[in-house]
Amino acid sequence: MSGPAYYTEEGFRKLQEELHHMRTVERPHISQQIADARDKGDLSENAEYHAAKEEQGLLEARIAKLEEVLANARIIDSSQLDASRVYIHCKVVVRHVDNDARREFILVAESEADIKVGKISVSSPIGKGLLGKSKGEVAEIVTPTGSTRFEIVEISR
Repeated sequence: MSGPAYYTEEGFRKLQEELHHMRTVERPHISQQIADARDKGDLSENAEYHAAKEEQGLLEARIAKLEEVLANARIIDSSQLDASRVYIHCKVVVRHVDNDARREFILVAESEADIKVGKISVSSPIGKGLLGKSKGEVAEIVTPTGSTRFEIVEISR
């Protein structure tokens, strides 16, 4: 069992919608595939039946995992967080100390992470390195490609 994960209301709602879709659309669809394959005769040599049963097992595992995530989810009201330090659900602008490049990140729960839009997980190396830092501090971050230093330029909610 995993510990609590912190989500925005939007992220929590997306998880609920995904679970609802799996239960009300995907589960009945797979059940129908199994029924159709069963009607075709001998189950021991019916590849469609076995594929549908395997797909059903995978879907049920995904549903169980998502139910566990939702049971442990906590919604964070970012307006109640201290804006002087980097915490989950804050937007942080950093400056790469070595090449002066600026990047903007939003720290989110692992399931909400999407690097294409700048959302990084608080459990990623960069996320862990930035947590708790305040404006002007330099974070030494060890990544698989080596060590990187980021200066915290701006923190906002």
